[in-house]
Amino acid sequence: MKRRLHKKYLILILAYSGLLLLIPYVLDYRDKSAQHAKLPQQQPRCPDLENTVALLWDNGYKVNGSDAVEYAVNRSQSRIHIYLHATWRTGSSFLGELFNQHPDVFYLYEPMWHIWQALYPGDAGSLQGAVRDMMNALYRCDFSVLKLYAGSQNITTSFIFGWKMNKVICSEPMCDGHKRHEIGLVKEEQCAKCQKRDLRELERECKKYPVMVIKGVRVLDLSTLVPLMRDPAVNLQIIQLFRDPRAVHNSRLKSKQALVKESIQVLRSKKQTDKYKRLLVPSNRMNRAESYVSSAMELICDNWLSDMMLVVNSPPWVRRNYLRIRYEDLVLHPMEELQRLYRFSNLSTFPALEKFALNMTHGQGYSSDKPFLISSRDAKEAIYAWRERLNVEQISQVEAYCSEVMRQLGYEKNNMEKPT
Repeated sequence: MKRRLHKKYLILILAYSGLLLLIPYVLDYRDKSAQHAKLPQQQPRCPDLENTVALLWDNGYKVNGSDAVEYAVNRSQSRIHIYLHATWRTGSSFLGELFNQHPDVFYLYEPMWHIWQALYPGDAGSLQGAVRDMMNALYRCDFSVLKLYAGSQNITTSFIFGWKMNKVICSEPMCDGHKRHEIGLVKEEQCAKCQKRDLRELERECKKYPVMVIKGVRVLDLSTLVPLMRDPAVNLQIIQLFRDPRAVHNSRLKSKQALVKESIQVLRSKKQTDKYKRLLVPSNRMNRAESYVSSAMELICDNWLSDMMLVVNSPPWVRRNYLRIRYEDLVLHPMEELQRLYRFSNLSTFPALEKFALNMTHGQGYSSDKPFLISSRDAKEAIYAWRERLNVEQISQVEAYCSEVMRQLGYEKNNMEKPT
């Protein structure tokens, strides 16, 4: 009898213990069910790169899951705003000059230079917002933004960087030093005699032109310009210039003293998490200026690759407003590339402009005591000078770090070793 009673108690105790253990599981299941009912879709912990890029472009321009029907205004009936997106020593001055020469273009050469000079030694990354804000104002013909970086200096047309080469500033009605419809490089000494004009006069002149073009090298990557591309009032179009990284590196080394400050600002924008191999600093024999300029080349290749991925993953309207051009194609086939550039910009070409482009790429030699001077050059020498001026070690290091960029742009690696 006792044994049978003990057995009953044991069964009851085990059943009770099992019930106690089961209760938390039941409650936990109910909580999860309720949460699942409230959140039918669970967000991924870490979206992949393509989704991240898509989010960058998506800003309410989707209608029923598709792109809004041509949200960009009709280009043939509206003012066109173009940014020549480049980096140092890619031939951007020559590209910009092709627009400076066109009588229907209001052209500005490196206006964001003022920001970098005034806020030095601010790192390039922290200056990107100011760069975009200045562009936003300039495209609306508001030049008062330049006053923010002038200090106590009186602001006139002579304050604008590169004004002595600007055909609008040096031509009627602003000045009689040059004739707007005559094609040819502006003579700086002649333009220097022009009367200094108030910026409000330049603003009025700016509004008369159907196309406005800004050339710059101080936008680190294309993502900075996304808000201006999405803004229907600006409807920014991008022409991005690339060049063989080995040629860029060679040209940067040649101009290293002039590029030290900018290179330091670019290097200071490097994130602490970035694991750069410093492949472009091969030996202790390199001086400090050369070290800064060489190291910045690594970030340039990174930014180029980032720009390519951004465009590949962009919606169709972005790709319609984006044009990629290689410096080598521009100088080897100037007539064809000029027509492509002007067609994209809704500009017409004519024989004098084509002759100008041809003459600028068929000059004598490549070397110049003034590396930033716009002049007629020998195109082939400009393209292949790096083969003679970089050593095998420098070439292989650039090719190693910029290999993916070179592959995307169609630049083949160098297979010939120099004789010792």
